[in-house]
Amino acid sequence: MAQDFRIPGRGRIDRAKPIAFTFNGRTVEGYEGDTLASALLASGIRLMGRSFKYHRPRGVLTHGADEPNALFQVDRGPGRSDPNNRATVVEAVAGLKVSSQNHWPSLEHDIGQVNDLVAPVLTAGFYYKTFMWPRSFWDKLYEPAIRAAAGLGVAPDAPDADRYVHRNTHCDVLVVGAGPAGLAAALATSEAGRRVILADEQAEMGGSLLADLTVTIDGKTASAFVADALKTLAARANVTLLNRTTVFGYYNHNHVVLTERVTDHLADPDAKLPRERLWQVRAKEVVLATGAHERPLGFADNDRPGIMLAESVRTYVNRYGVAPGRRIVFATNGASAYRAAADAKAAGLDVTLVDLRPEAEIGPERALLSGIELLAGHTVVGSTGGKAVTGLTVAPLSGGRVGARRTLACDCVGMSGGWTPAVHLFSQSRGKLTFRTEIDAFVPGTSVQAERSAGACKGTYDLAAVLAEGWAAGAEAAGVPSTRAFAAAPATPTGFRAARVLPTDADPKKVRAFLDFQNDVTAKDIGLAVREGFESVEHVKRYTTNGMATDQGKTSNMAALGLVSEILAKDIPQVGTTTFRPPYTPVTFGAIVGTARGETFDPIRTAPVHGWAVKQGAKFENVALWRRAWYFPKPGEDMHAAVARECRAVRESVGLLDASTLGKIEVVGPDAAEFMNRMYPNGWTKLEPGKCRYGLMLKEDGFILDDGIVARMAPDRFHVTTSTGGAPRVMAHMEDYLQTEWPDLDVFLTSITEQWGVIAVQGPRAREVIAPFVSGIDLSAQAFPQMAVREGEILGVPTRLMRVSFTGELGFEINVPADFTETVWEALFAYGQRFGITPYGTEAMHVLRAERGFIIVGQETDGTVTPDDVGLSGMISKAKKDFVGKRSLARPDMARADRKQLVGLLSADGRTVLEEGAQIVADTQQALPMKMLGHVTSSYLSPTLNHPIALAVVSGGRARMGETLFVTTPAGFTAVKVVAPVFLDPEGKRVEGLVEGGVHA
Repeated sequence: MAQDFRIPGRGRIDRAKPIAFTFNGRTVEGYEGDTLASALLASGIRLMGRSFKYHRPRGVLTHGADEPNALFQVDRGPGRSDPNNRATVVEAVAGLKVSSQNHWPSLEHDIGQVNDLVAPVLTAGFYYKTFMWPRSFWDKLYEPAIRAAAGLGVAPDAPDADRYVHRNTHCDVLVVGAGPAGLAAALATSEAGRRVILADEQAEMGGSLLADLTVTIDGKTASAFVADALKTLAARANVTLLNRTTVFGYYNHNHVVLTERVTDHLADPDAKLPRERLWQVRAKEVVLATGAHERPLGFADNDRPGIMLAESVRTYVNRYGVAPGRRIVFATNGASAYRAAADAKAAGLDVTLVDLRPEAEIGPERALLSGIELLAGHTVVGSTGGKAVTGLTVAPLSGGRVGARRTLACDCVGMSGGWTPAVHLFSQSRGKLTFRTEIDAFVPGTSVQAERSAGACKGTYDLAAVLAEGWAAGAEAAGVPSTRAFAAAPATPTGFRAARVLPTDADPKKVRAFLDFQNDVTAKDIGLAVREGFESVEHVKRYTTNGMATDQGKTSNMAALGLVSEILAKDIPQVGTTTFRPPYTPVTFGAIVGTARGETFDPIRTAPVHGWAVKQGAKFENVALWRRAWYFPKPGEDMHAAVARECRAVRESVGLLDASTLGKIEVVGPDAAEFMNRMYPNGWTKLEPGKCRYGLMLKEDGFILDDGIVARMAPDRFHVTTSTGGAPRVMAHMEDYLQTEWPDLDVFLTSITEQWGVIAVQGPRAREVIAPFVSGIDLSAQAFPQMAVREGEILGVPTRLMRVSFTGELGFEINVPADFTETVWEALFAYGQRFGITPYGTEAMHVLRAERGFIIVGQETDGTVTPDDVGLSGMISKAKKDFVGKRSLARPDMARADRKQLVGLLSADGRTVLEEGAQIVADTQQALPMKMLGHVTSSYLSPTLNHPIALAVVSGGRARMGETLFVTTPAGFTAVKVVAPVFLDPEGKRVEGLVEGGVHA
């Protein structure tokens, strides 16, 4: 497609490097340095998309990150398709396949445009009023229709073929924005020897100076000034220049997050390069030089393709050598548009300028309009055209009255409604904004972090002042305050008259003056929202969706705030602003996720015997960050059959469990026993070395945090075990108290989870299996009783051998250095074949412990359970003066008789396996809503007892023994009998290796 609108001799594009891409299947030509928007405009393409709600034809509005209209699906090849890319930001690259969005069957002929015909009923908040009745329509009609209409582009369903990486770094000063203020700040800071990162979202650094052909700075052209500044900065070893890098989030302690587009601008990128790099920067100081966004003007049909911002017209003309139109009308209420009009005229375009301000308010900017017709004191009341603007309708203003209409023929409109400083990052830093009436804008006020703003983002628009302010900010950030004057000529035209919606002779209730172009929010929508009682700007935002599109209201928010202010007759500061949340612009999921995808999405740790379990065909489950063997099926077995076999093996002979994932913490020091005494509710000072004790750890609120076996290895050393998922929180809990509450205690805490592998040998034949391999330890029942620990060797490997059981059977837990775990395991497994030794997984472990009535923290507890609730009140020492949680346990509510308490449940029919989480009621005939007594925490089919068992927490449970309650099931309710939570061997004889034991009848 010919570039009929390319201006000869202008622009920073490389005309020696032509490129071509496709737009909706049509080939479009451009040059290296073009954006998709500039290349399409050069080819005469104005229609680039459809608005969200009304499907109105839309073209480019801006030239940067604030673009709300021209959003494209960009296809860079298989697995490289993204929706909602801003045409003004995406660089034109050979071979790209680009398509417009939100239309069917085509961009030119969109059935969705019928919405525009019924716009009077699709007003602000119509969905809140329309989709409420009848209720039966919601599931079958409303929800499916809303879901089908939601979104703009098509989310990719193929795996992302690109790589994304993260980088963490530090610097003395981070300068955000490489326009005039940012360049000056970086020069000042780096000159002082500080480490500087200068980040800018554009392909070229220089900001607004890249589109300025007439200004000089210290006698140099703007282009030369930028080139010299960048050359100086690049030559300094303490400077990092990051172009194509958007700073999108500003968090606590000067933690700033950036995304760098590494290869999107390359037609054939090196496969070793990532597509994007996410930078997480900690900066001692931050200088924000983020510029300002130009505001559109509010008038009827101000959204036709070809109507864009005045500074964007200037940028396309000067930077890209593109005429957005041949006959351009500039409409403004301020001075900056005069410069745009003059540059368009100098490029040989037909230009007219319409200024809302009367002649008397027009200042020295008038001198820029040589040969340009000026209509001062005129308002804009509408536009003409369909898929492209063909005319702008204007009328004179006199004494507040609108005169006779007149339509100016044109194919492009450059509108300028003033400027809004880009304070997004400053606000994210929790800085406080202040309102400056003379520029009708919020600007940075009180900083909370080590940050300062400079230039247009601070409300300074004159170029010489912007440069000086940037230098001063950079020098101050470097800790060597200094000033520097810059000579910039000619003076920057500044100043404007604030106008939310331009005066019109039409009925305001029928005028659709668009504020949020993407979401089709009009000025009258804002008025409707306020009339209906939504006076908070946050409520107005959500009711109308103004500012909730992908551009986050960069061009619309200030107009909406002004309208709310006028309607409520309140000053704008009283109305306030909406919240500026990160990200500043859309960020790909790939950049956020980085390398955490597939197997690395959630880091998985494997136990020492993992490889052996894989070879045995084990099925695995994720437990916290660990992958544990779930069960070991034999050919033809499903999970239930495998688990039943494993359970029977442990009860009747012997089983092996890899328990290496248990958290393990070494507590060492002269005050170790005192520390343990304070951390746990039961006593530890009198526990003799060589013995173990069950430890139940509480939070400050008295509720159970974690549990585990603790072995005292020596007077000054404890080996503490925790649940698999609880290790990090227990370690943090201990460290918190040691460092903040008891820093006087001489204690050291060391995580040893990965240093020790653990093999649990459980069952009546457990002692026989390990005996041939253990040396230095007397394994007899008298010398090595239950809950004891001994140190010796197994297969010549050092071991901490504990006689403990989580199954209710005779059991040993063999702690060996992790690297030797598999060797010891294989030896035990080979020798144990004569006893029918069986490896078992976590599911069998759960069943076995439930049969014995042992709790699992996180399953029988939910953060609101006390020791007494689970029948462990005997662990609370009455002699100790204090321990973590003691005072909370004394609260009356902790001793209420109706607290939920741990009980056992047996299905009345002897067949129904209850669902975990199922609710429990006393009476199925009670009126709705039913009173729930508790819920099922664990439920299994017991292979040992040959019937279902369940644990539950029930209100006043211990007083309900023998009662019949009812548990919810998918089919209704089933009756259950409340019993004690110990189903097998209540006397605890089996831990001595005795097979016989009591069971519930």
